[in-house]
Amino acid sequence: MINKILEKKPSLEEVVEEFLPLINYWASKYVNPLNPILSKEDLISAGIIGLIEAYRRYDPSKRVKFRTYAEYRIKGAILDEIRKVGIIPRSIKEKANQLEEKIKELFSQLGRMPEEEEIAQEMNISLDDYYKMLENIKGITFIDLETLKQRVSDISEEDVLNFLAGSEKDSPHEIYALKELQEQLEKALELLSEKERLVLALYYYEDLTMKEISKILGYTESRISQIHNQAILKLRSLLNK
Repeated sequence: MINKILEKKPSLEEVVEEFLPLINYWASKYVNPLNPILSKEDLISAGIIGLIEAYRRYDPSKRVKFRTYAEYRIKGAILDEIRKVGIIPRSIKEKANQLEEKIKELFSQLGRMPEEEEIAQEMNISLDDYYKMLENIKGITFIDLETLKQRVSDISEEDVLNFLAGSEKDSPHEIYALKELQEQLEKALELLSEKERLVLALYYYEDLTMKEISKILGYTESRISQIHNQAILKLRSLLNK
């Protein structure tokens, strides 16, 4: 049905029914079982609201597939809901920023990405406390849209969606800047450990959950979360200069 969405617009009820498994998947992926503030059902509700917003605002003339646009809206609505309730306390955000800066400093000093023990030592905390800090950092991304807008003047949400969808657009400045950012991300990924790259690949490109990745790699789910968050912070230390 989704492949034919441009031929005949289905009803909202049909779209919700079609996308509900995907919304359930993303809610499962982003829910934090250690935090009682938001339940999986809360995130599913947010995802449905995002889908309804996509259904109402979708414009086929933008040359972006409805599925691409809908997934963007669904994930955005879920992450917005997480941010609204402050699931990441200010103290944790400050720690994440501090950690990012320490990684950047160590990278400059060492000429390579630092090891876990080196980061913990630089932070003057034990390795166990460092792991706990990593587990508490939720919802961080490589680089968010707001930061992207600061780096690329006059960029719009449609520009990002068109770029993600691989469509051509008569705005060479924005597309060039986005591709430049993509190249920077690829170079930054090369600086991560093989284990970190593997976790990111399974999570973002294979769309596996932390639990599924833990079973594949033979680590605990919390350890996979630590590796993921550390990798993200390393990337941010390079991309958010």
